Amino acid sequence: MGRVFWVSGIDTGIGKTIVTGLMAKSLLAAGRDVITVKMVQTGNDGYSEDIDLHREICGEAKRPEDLAGLTAPQIFKFPSSPYLAAGLEGRTVDLQKISDAVKSCAARHEIVLVESAGGLDVPLTKDVLSADFAAQEGWPLVLVTCGKLGAINHALLSLEAAKLRGMTVVGVVHNYHPEANEKIDADAVAAITRHLKRLGYPPIVVRTPKVEPGSWPTVDFSVIVGCLIRNLLP
Repeated sequence: MGRVFWVSGIDTGIGKTIVTGLMAKSLLAAGRDVITVKMVQTGNDGYSEDIDLHREICGEAKRPEDLAGLTAPQIFKFPSSPYLAAGLEGRTVDLQKISDAVKSCAARHEIVLVESAGGLDVPLTKDVLSADFAAQEGWPLVLVTCGKLGAINHALLSLEAAKLRGMTVVGVVHNYHPEANEKIDADAVAAITRHLKRLGYPPIVVRTPKVEPGSWPTVDFSVIVGCLIRNLLP
């Protein structure tokens, strides 16, 4: 079975999809066998725009697993939490289907990067949050943050939520944000690094470069893969 990593973030729209795609791109360039999965996709009908972006970033066509529905096992039309989006369709999020799909991908590939929907405490069902499910599945966390105002609070709370559930935190990807103040951004990285140490996690915080849509072939994400994943793989 391949290794599964959970890519979540401190908020929605924080850049998880780009980070997941660029991590996969770098791993593929290094000769590793990797596939990406969108745990739950909302705001789409019959397809996952996030999986499509992963494939675009990697310069790939759709995978057989995409066509089989394994990389987007739960899709809902309304752009909201999975719990609300499913309820509006008279459905519930099928956690077993997600688990089985990820395990099927892990049986076929060396590495599976599972992108979450929103942040750690986004509701999947009435009683289960995203982090509850990821912790139950035993997926190590890659946390995506940024330096916008207010992000320190969200980042530290997210790390504490992971610690509360006994999750492994592989490291933090600190995303470039066009509205971030330089001093606030630097302070956020320092605060996150201190908090990782305080919680007993590896104090690994790596920055992403500024990425323009469509410039994926020129982006080098090897430093992120090196810091976050390579040492955990055989």
